[in-house]
Amino acid sequence: MNAANLITINPDILGGTPVFKGTRVPVKTLFDYLADNLPLDYFLESFPTVSRDLAVAVLRCSQQDIEHQAAA
Repeated sequence: MNAANLITINPDILGGTPVFKGTRVPVKTLFDYLADNLPLDYFLESFPTVSRDLAVAVLRCSQQDIEHQAAA
């Protein structure tokens, strides 16, 4: 799965901030929660419009991007 299937960037939604597809929740918020040592479950409880599958897919996609860039 690629980021285009998981994330929406639209100038009419939060000024073009990348959000989880089908929501108005910024993707950055997930990374902020995790960086603050908050569990994924807490993020999901705080933003019920984001499914666990979607959040995990974004994390996996990010991991793959990092691994790809590191290998280049």
